[in-house]
Amino acid sequence: MDAKPLLVEIGRGLEQVNLEAVLIGNAAAALQGAPVTTVDFDFLFRKTAGNIRKLKALARKLAATILRPYYPASDLYRVVREDDGLQLDFMGTIHGIRSFEGVRDRASMVTIDAVTLRVASLEDIVRSKRAAGRARDLAVLAVLERALEATTQSTTKARGARKRKRTRSS
Repeated sequence: MDAKPLLVEIGRGLEQVNLEAVLIGNAAAALQGAPVTTVDFDFLFRKTAGNIRKLKALARKLAATILRPYYPASDLYRVVREDDGLQLDFMGTIHGIRSFEGVRDRASMVTIDAVTLRVASLEDIVRSKRAAGRARDLAVLAVLERALEATTQSTTKARGARKRKRTRSS
């Protein structure tokens, strides 16, 4: 399945209703090159009365329904579209993460067909999955940690190359 059209639709919807959210979980990791798959899209958002209204508006735009599934101490709002099985999970809190603002500040902006999504850092995704400790999170943890390590190494090499280039031209 090609997630690109869905991500564009979701991103446009978030922009139209002005709902600030950060893509987290396996979908966010996959956008950063991690070899993982998922059937849903997870978002972290600030759970406020205004944002709940925006979430309802997003569900209407997507021709979807908001469900509140039961999970222990859940802060989850599930947006489901029955026509094609689209599932978006919006959470006000996630394991291992102190604040929405911190995740937002460390996130990167990913543009797909002129639509920009805020995507959580691999470091935050790994931290959250490790803290959650659920079997499905632990099952992908090693893959995500390797992707994070590879990303960190390539970033370190790129910084070193830029530093050497500046030193030579000085």
